[in-house]
Amino acid sequence: MTPKPVPVQLLEDNRLIVWDHRQGNRLYEDGFYGKPLGIAKPKEEFMQPLVLDAVEGLYLMHKKKVSVSDIQGSKITYTDLIDRLSREIEGFEAKYRVYGELREKGYVVTPGIKYGCDFAVYEHGPGLDHAPYVMQVHGSEERLDAAEIVKSGRLAATVRKSFIKAVEIGGEIRFLEFNWWKA
Repeated sequence: MTPKPVPVQLLEDNRLIVWDHRQGNRLYEDGFYGKPLGIAKPKEEFMQPLVLDAVEGLYLMHKKKVSVSDIQGSKITYTDLIDRLSREIEGFEAKYRVYGELREKGYVVTPGIKYGCDFAVYEHGPGLDHAPYVMQVHGSEERLDAAEIVKSGRLAATVRKSFIKAVEIGGEIRFLEFNWWKA
C-alpha cells in the first residue's frame, strides 16, 4: 500500500514546510529530504517542522510523496508549481533536471548555499558521510567563462571537495568536475 502524500505548505519565499513532525521525520528518513527547522544534521527523531527546498519539494511532488497547498489552504498542482518556481527562481528548470537526475542515480542532494553553490551532493547522506561534491548548475543560455572556471577550482580547493559544473548543452546535462589537490 502506497503511503498517502505528506501535506506541505508553500510559503511566500518558495520554501515548503511540513508542519507535522512525524511526517517530516518520515520524509527525512526516506532519503534525507529537507532539514528540520534549526537542526543541521539530525541524528535522531526531531520534533520541529521540516523545511524543504523548492527543488526537492517539486521532486517529491512528482514522486507523489507530497501534496502542496498555499498559505490559504488551496491545493497547488504540479504544473502550477513548476510555472511559479520557473518564474521566480533563476535557472530553476535546469536545477530541477540536475537534482532529479542525481536523485535517480542514488545520490542525496541538498542545498549548497553554505558552499556558495546550488547543491551539496552526498553518496550516503548528511551525518553519514561528508559531501564529496559541491555543484553549480548552468542552463543552456548561460555562458561559462574562464573566470567562472577559476572560481570553481578555487572553491574546490578551499572546501576540499570536488566541484562540479552541471551544464545544459543541447538539452542534455553534462558534468564537468574540478578536483582539489595539494602540491
